[in-house]
Amino acid sequence: MLINQHRTLSGLNVFLVILVGTVLCLGVYLHLPEKLTPVLFEPGISNLLGFQIGAELSPQSNVFITLILTILQAFYLNRVVNHFNLLGKPNFLTALMFMTLVSVFIPFLVLSPTLICNFITIWMVQKLFNIYKHADVKGIMFDLGLLVALGSLIYFPFIVMLLLIWASLVIFRAFSWREWITPLLGVTVVYFLLAVCYYWLERMNEFYEIFRPFTYSLPTRLNMDVHDYFVLIPIVVAIGGFLFILKDNFFKSVVQVRKSFQLLFVMLILIFGSFYLNPDKSVNHFLLTIPALSIYLAYFFTYAKIKWFYETLYLIILATIIYFQFF
Repeated sequence: MLINQHRTLSGLNVFLVILVGTVLCLGVYLHLPEKLTPVLFEPGISNLLGFQIGAELSPQSNVFITLILTILQAFYLNRVVNHFNLLGKPNFLTALMFMTLVSVFIPFLVLSPTLICNFITIWMVQKLFNIYKHADVKGIMFDLGLLVALGSLIYFPFIVMLLLIWASLVIFRAFSWREWITPLLGVTVVYFLLAVCYYWLERMNEFYEIFRPFTYSLPTRLNMDVHDYFVLIPIVVAIGGFLFILKDNFFKSVVQVRKSFQLLFVMLILIFGSFYLNPDKSVNHFLLTIPALSIYLAYFFTYAKIKWFYETLYLIILATIIYFQFF
């Protein structure tokens, strides 16, 4: 079965992960609109460039490129998880869970700013997990600040990841004011250079518009069909299983692994909290939660012991995703 197969590092799993991802995107591929124009960057960048990248892509190319990008992200995240031994044993479950979760909602399967930002999210997670063993992390903190600024220019709510950097310092490090200031300097450098460009072009009013999301009111609804919530039920069950297993294994794990899971939880909280910065209040925002949730589900399926239960649960997840894509 799929779960037991992906508990190993067999080369066959590379093919299976790609196959699962391809099958799970068939629903959107077969029901494409005639015109599908991706928005890949915030106005802060697209207005400066004067054009929108990807505007000439056909809907078929849009979905195909999205599939390729998600596959690359899945294997990149899987490599990070195995490198830091978060699951206790190397396997391909993180990649499998990633390809599964990115197919939960149809908007996840087309090009979007959050899809591009997930590369930065995984890169940041890799760097954040790495600070535990470094004596001096100011250089890493500055780089992380640059990544946050870059991500926020692609998708502005990504700016909340600055708080994640500071949270990582609380979780992994003793207090040092220099380490807290450095990521802020990285963010400031990027926005200062952007402000210089806008000032040079005498368009400072457009630069100030970048920060308008901070004035948005808290959202009261999500632009999602009520039937889409049903696809989340088996995933919520799996998350419940993860919490149950983590409760038993948490203090048996090494310190770095425990702290890493805490950091992922903070990341989820910040992403959900930053939803109000999303002008469209669309479900695409939650694509940013996929890396953390993939690791959580991979942990559950790595340590779940009742074979018929976890194999059946995963098949139900697949079946509900496919059903709601086609019906």
